[in-house]
Amino acid sequence: MRPPILKRLFRRLAATAVLGLLAATLSVTTAQPAAAAAGLQQVTGFGSNPGNLQMYAYTPAGLPAKAPLVVALHGCTQTANAYYTSSGWPEYADEWGFAVVFPQTTSANNALSCFGWFDPNEDTRGKGEAASIVQMVDYAKKTYGSDGRRVYVTGLSAGGGMTADLLAAYPDVFAGGSVASGLPAQCATSQAAASGCQYGPQSLTPAQWGDKVRAASPGYSGPWPRVAIWQGTSDYTVYPANATALRDQWTNVWGISQTPSSTDSLPGSTTRTVYNDASGKPAVEMYSVSGMGHGLPVSPGSGDRQCGSTAAYFLNTICSTYYTGVFWGLDGGTEPGDPGDPGDPGDPGDPGDPDPAQCYTATNYAHVTAGRAHMSGGYVYANGSNQNMGLYNVFLSHTLKETPAGYFVIADSGCTA
Repeated sequence: MRPPILKRLFRRLAATAVLGLLAATLSVTTAQPAAAAAGLQQVTGFGSNPGNLQMYAYTPAGLPAKAPLVVALHGCTQTANAYYTSSGWPEYADEWGFAVVFPQTTSANNALSCFGWFDPNEDTRGKGEAASIVQMVDYAKKTYGSDGRRVYVTGLSAGGGMTADLLAAYPDVFAGGSVASGLPAQCATSQAAASGCQYGPQSLTPAQWGDKVRAASPGYSGPWPRVAIWQGTSDYTVYPANATALRDQWTNVWGISQTPSSTDSLPGSTTRTVYNDASGKPAVEMYSVSGMGHGLPVSPGSGDRQCGSTAAYFLNTICSTYYTGVFWGLDGGTEPGDPGDPGDPGDPGDPGDPDPAQCYTATNYAHVTAGRAHMSGGYVYANGSNQNMGLYNVFLSHTLKETPAGYFVIADSGCTA
């Protein structure tokens, strides 16, 4: 069995080799069952396709039934292949065990190959590109056995704007979303109004932003998707005000405060603010990357929290794919298998396997000092789960269980390593 880091590197080199072959030989085919899939494949015949989109998919070999599904939407001037190559989603699909669908629009739909996040004929329920994307989800559920309760959508820029619109129009389809350098749902309803949103969306109240979501899915009462928001502070294509509007919009939809439940610092000069639901579970998370321009945050390398490759609009700061996947809970699955180790049930500590649990009992003060928790507003929150542990002092004690590395949950009732 290979050491963990070498196994991760092997997977990435293998994926790169497959991609190189595909660039020279890929032809339009219907995707094969997950067990036979290799690399990015184009899928035809997935539905009536009212939005005139193309469907590409990546399904790790040995993918079990009822695995999660991620839909990843490229930005303007990009392609499905570019997003597959640089975003990091295939790497974590291998490690955590889920399928990824990469929808693609073309210049036939928009001169810059942008998804139509500003067009009611494309981004509303049952119409155009939005309907085509949902047909791709239905195809994946039937063909790959994807779990309809664990379908997530993510996108960059125009793909981010379409992500927000899909979450609003189809909250019954998507359990969560991640908007990178994108726009709040239904910010613009015409191409003429799109640039106004990009450079500074309307000054609406959280309730008014929330109403745009509720109007997109009238009669729907929940549960609502959990939403991650990624934004560079130096983005002059989609201004940071859009991240604030997205935060206001989705916290209002959830019926929670715009005041963070916790705030912490992450790699790449990134600040994460977390907004918990009534049960104390993160419902909305906002990631502000200091000094980053317009693009998707990636962090090339072989570390467990590194991913992707740098390219146009893929910026070397932090692996947003890792943190988004953890926020959605994708890291809780079992490794679907390791090429080269037939039947390997997973090596302890191997990327993709659940890390062995470690348990720590200490005061709230000691947990913060040791880096297992953080303090915000006089209260202590477990790192990773952001569970409220009570006041920051030496009088309250808790047992924290760590699994995977860096992710802590309260385990006062018993902790089995």
